[in-house]
Amino acid sequence: MNDVVPQMKPVPPRAMGSDVPRVDAGLKVRGAAPYAVETDVADRLYAHLVTSTEARGHIAAIDDSAALAAPGVHSVVHHGNAPRLASHEDREYDVLQDDRIDYRGQIVALVLADSPEAARHGAQLVDVTYTPEAFTTELNLDSPATKPEEANGYPTDTADGDVGAALASAAVVVDEVYRTPFEHNAAMEPHGYVACWDGDELTIRDSTQHPHGVQEVLATAFGVEPESVHVIGHHVGGGFGSKGLPHPPDVAAALAARTVPGRPVSLAVTRQQLFTLCGYRTATVQQVRLGANPDGTLTGIWHSVLVQTSRSKEFVEAAAVPARNLYGAQTRRTDHRVAALDVPIPSWMRAPGVFPGVTAHEMAMDELAERTGIDPIELRRRNDVAIDPDTGMPFSERRLIECLDLGAERFGWADRPQPGTRVEGDWKIGYGVSAAAYPGESQPGNVARIVAGEDGAYTVSIAAADIGTGARTVLGLVAADALGVDADHVTIELGDTDLPTATVAGGSSGTSSWGAAIVSAARKFRTQHGENPVVGASVTGDPTEGAEKTHAQHSFGAVFAEVGVNRWTGQVQARRLLGVFSAGRILNPRGARGQFIGGMTMGLGAALMEESVRDPRFGHYVTQDLATYHVPVNADIVDVEALWLPGDDEVINPMGARGVGEIGITGVVPAVFSAVHNATGKRVRSMPITPTDLL
Repeated sequence: MNDVVPQMKPVPPRAMGSDVPRVDAGLKVRGAAPYAVETDVADRLYAHLVTSTEARGHIAAIDDSAALAAPGVHSVVHHGNAPRLASHEDREYDVLQDDRIDYRGQIVALVLADSPEAARHGAQLVDVTYTPEAFTTELNLDSPATKPEEANGYPTDTADGDVGAALASAAVVVDEVYRTPFEHNAAMEPHGYVACWDGDELTIRDSTQHPHGVQEVLATAFGVEPESVHVIGHHVGGGFGSKGLPHPPDVAAALAARTVPGRPVSLAVTRQQLFTLCGYRTATVQQVRLGANPDGTLTGIWHSVLVQTSRSKEFVEAAAVPARNLYGAQTRRTDHRVAALDVPIPSWMRAPGVFPGVTAHEMAMDELAERTGIDPIELRRRNDVAIDPDTGMPFSERRLIECLDLGAERFGWADRPQPGTRVEGDWKIGYGVSAAAYPGESQPGNVARIVAGEDGAYTVSIAAADIGTGARTVLGLVAADALGVDADHVTIELGDTDLPTATVAGGSSGTSSWGAAIVSAARKFRTQHGENPVVGASVTGDPTEGAEKTHAQHSFGAVFAEVGVNRWTGQVQARRLLGVFSAGRILNPRGARGQFIGGMTMGLGAALMEESVRDPRFGHYVTQDLATYHVPVNADIVDVEALWLPGDDEVINPMGARGVGEIGITGVVPAVFSAVHNATGKRVRSMPITPTDLL
């Protein structure tokens, strides 16, 4: 299979902290940065998925005769004739291995054809008969729920003191339920693959945030050595977490190619199929109880979360975790419960757990500010902490109050009106504020390779994924500083499992994790080869290790919103958004600004329009495209500004930088809801806000 990757111009000769354009910008705007399914290969077949129309049950029969008779159709693969997988431990990846139906939209067959059109037409002709069973797809407060073993890697429950007694004796109490909806990642590039087997060697072009993660899953599923699976993903058109973990189509593409050895198979998941096969953010029902003294100081925090998972595989949205270190209180408790339903498997979506958790907690803080009569910024100041309440460690950097104060000055917070008092023509105007927070993550196990070229040039290689975040650019700056050269002397190679191991592009941990590996390899290179290495001199760094933590590592920020609410229609218009963030050292201001504003824009979409609607009668999403699942467009984003505090987190990594990809989304919804309350005097506790909520 041919693999042509256009050459990219290096960044200008500057180092970390310089404002530089993305090295792949020209390729992206010219359409010359190929996505996975755009790989130019000869003699390929095209696959199209057939998915279940029942939410639970078994396949009684499959009639593929009409499909096989259609022009251009090569074959139909289903559970009766599909190659057997070597591992059946993970139900999510057990594609076409039996007749069981776990959720509506599950893969039940694959049609291979000479063209995408023929494959799609053939898929429509496959006749599947089901034996349906009773199912449950609706999440309610009374849904049967259990305590999970863990919440996405965090302890499920925490307790510190008698929070029940503290709440019972508190002078001021907030006890409310906040709801967040199902949401889908809606990346620009749908998931896509080109797979080909040569004996037991698999090469797959994959739209992924984690090439080595795909390699591990496919090697396990097909019973081959990881080195036999070559995963390539040079350019990825966004993911927002949906491409951080492999999903059933990854296995389906490789399985389809297994039926035609030596011939590549291309699979492009349709936009509609993404809504069931490639992850989503589950809905949450969160009860937040805050107890406080008359001066607003918290005496008790109790955050309880009910989330939904799939009956076939558990994933827990860890929404109570942010409450463990946002503010101080004498007593604290957090807990998670999960309801297993007959639904697709939820997964990561930008700031998983943290986004809905911060949303509910900050909404409750806004209500506490109202009930105590204390300015929302002053309330947060009175409950700020220097020591992490969860771990007892000092924060490497916190600076939440600095973000709030700078934002208040820049935004004009002193002019905030009293609720429901400011009217401009047909519009009621309100201001709102929220804290933003996200953990500072750095993953161990990353390795970088450095090779000296001619005229003082270097090639730095690591199997990281650039999903549109500018990873190539910022890692080039990191490498240039680490090697002591201008950035135009560095070429970065990414997105290929033939390169040294890299962890996932997720959890705002990519730059921190990969950059640390590059710095380590650069130091090793200089030790071995000096300042003037011969051409071809190389070093492969040692895997990065996870150091014992001495500090709590988190980013914090503040988001301010001005909204207008139409007096007659209830329409909400966001007039201004301002975010101020503390994320350590900013390595590329231009790229960081894009990430902050991107997160804030996504947060605004969640506040006012994003919602996946599932019909409980049939178990399917009725919002299955970008016409019905609404995301913000240019007309929705009037004035968005992102600022950051100059910083240097000396604890988290050698660059002093924490991630910027996810903190931008975390405070927007509560800031907008706070502003809507300020404009109208009405309190909404379920997102998104719609005109119906305000009329």
